Amino acid sequence: MPQLNISPYKHFFLITLLLLIFVGTGCEKKETPKKVSLFKRADTASAEKHPQPNTLWFGFDLRLGPKEEVQIYTPFLRYLEKATGKRFRIRFTKNYEDTIDNLGKGMTHFAAVGTLSYVIGSNKYGTEYLVSGVNKEGDPRYHSIIFTRPDSNIEEMSDLRSRCFAFGSKMSTQGHLIPRQMLDDAGIELDDLEKHIYTGSHMNAVKAVLNGECDAGGIQDVLAGRLASEKQIKIIKISTPYPSSLIAYNSSLDPDTVEAVKTALLAFEPEGKHEQLLFDWDKTEMPLGFTVLNEFEINKVKILAQKYGILTE
Repeated sequence: MPQLNISPYKHFFLITLLLLIFVGTGCEKKETPKKVSLFKRADTASAEKHPQPNTLWFGFDLRLGPKEEVQIYTPFLRYLEKATGKRFRIRFTKNYEDTIDNLGKGMTHFAAVGTLSYVIGSNKYGTEYLVSGVNKEGDPRYHSIIFTRPDSNIEEMSDLRSRCFAFGSKMSTQGHLIPRQMLDDAGIELDDLEKHIYTGSHMNAVKAVLNGECDAGGIQDVLAGRLASEKQIKIIKISTPYPSSLIAYNSSLDPDTVEAVKTALLAFEPEGKHEQLLFDWDKTEMPLGFTVLNEFEINKVKILAQKYGILTE
């Protein structure tokens, strides 16, 4: 076999080249960035088996979307932690029924819920009312909006007869109960519609109408106002005022904790000194914070719930 004649210079060059290849290959191994999901973090928090003794669980009715709701409530709960010295965690649920069941069974201690959810929880579990949300006009009441697509030929309530109507959750005050009364006031019963569907949330009702699945729907006023200003929807009718969403609590909570949280909520200034702590708080039904609501207002929702068989005595 013939011998290879490699000069010292070439020998040095080959060794250097091999070292460069080896080092380069090692440098290519990088740590893959981890994706952090705020939604998953909320699920993880809910799944803790051994929370700290001072932990208070907070739930909410789903109105917009899971990720957006968690982004809104996380900084709000940081405020409550600082104001009360308690530790708050989110317990996420996909539907209104689970939110109020969790609160009634003590799996959740506080929850932001619609008045209908509160009335049902109070009737079923004895859950209690703490404070009510205040809208941008300083009123602890809100409205439901019946809407359609901007290019729809629906102009007034009478045009909804023989059409498809999208409600939110069946347990939603603004997304079902009040729109149901608005249809009744217009002389339209459910049997007069081509069909009606329950979509589970206000945003899902919007999507059902905009994608052509239904002709019109009922949603909360804050969301409707934003979408109408962006010319994404056309408003057909605005309801009379009904009591706004509120913070409810499990009746087994000790009075000192309840009073501490109530004091913190009443001192909450989302458009004042606490504004910088928050994220998209103006999208909630509590943009100006909280107040104590007259029980007479809540009773208006109870009467409607009984009328439509949602609340059984």
